Amino acid sequence: MKKTLAVLAVFILAASVFASGSKESADSNVLKVGATPDPHGVLLSLVKDDLAAQGIDLQIVEFTDYVTPNEALASGDIDANYFQHLPYMESANAERGYKLVNAGGIHIEPLAVYSQKYDALEAIPDGARIAIPNDPTNEGRALLLLQSAGLITLKADAGLEAVPADIAENPHNYSFSEIEAASLPRVLADVDAAVINGNYAIPAGLIATRDGLFIENADSPYVNVIAVNDGNQDDPKVQALVSALKGDKVREYVAERYPNGEVVLVD
Repeated sequence: MKKTLAVLAVFILAASVFASGSKESADSNVLKVGATPDPHGVLLSLVKDDLAAQGIDLQIVEFTDYVTPNEALASGDIDANYFQHLPYMESANAERGYKLVNAGGIHIEPLAVYSQKYDALEAIPDGARIAIPNDPTNEGRALLLLQSAGLITLKADAGLEAVPADIAENPHNYSFSEIEAASLPRVLADVDAAVINGNYAIPAGLIATRDGLFIENADSPYVNVIAVNDGNQDDPKVQALVSALKGDKVREYVAERYPNGEVVLVD
């Protein structure tokens, strides 16, 4: 009996400590945000001191892929992430059962077609190999860009998550290599052309308006957002972050650092 009471007392103490720890975490001034390095991580670093002045300890957790930031957010390892556009987030919710929501749209990174072998879209020969992202929404986005460029025609019902099988007309007989988005800059020399996301093109030294053979319009629906778990979108720390990223410091930095439209802030 004494042993049972002792075990029960230990259990109650542990539960009390866990509950106290949970409350302390909930009330914490720490805001952990996952991000890909550039431009997302760079822009977050810009507002770190501003948030500190408001009593918020912004901790930036760097990721280099498109999968683990949402896994970390859904599991509660981080409080928010900043790397993805809205269609990608909605696709991840549908596929993985996440309940992620948009706490604020920040910027657009225009997608572009790049090549190290050809200096014009028209120069890409018949039968060329074109690399595109292999995740559902960015693959569809890339194919829609190629359609806008007049290189292919997609089926009428292809939608935002089009895949090569949805190509109705391919007059130049292009082949498509589906590559992880982060690896696209590295394979650019091995293919005839590649459609590369801005947050991987920028660190590789590629500027859409200088190096891109065809660029997505600035009115793109693919706005990069601060994503959080549903219920946390109105958290004061999260909203302070969104406000800071929309502030003059970030706007001035983007105008100076990305003068050629590689990053376009939204209102």
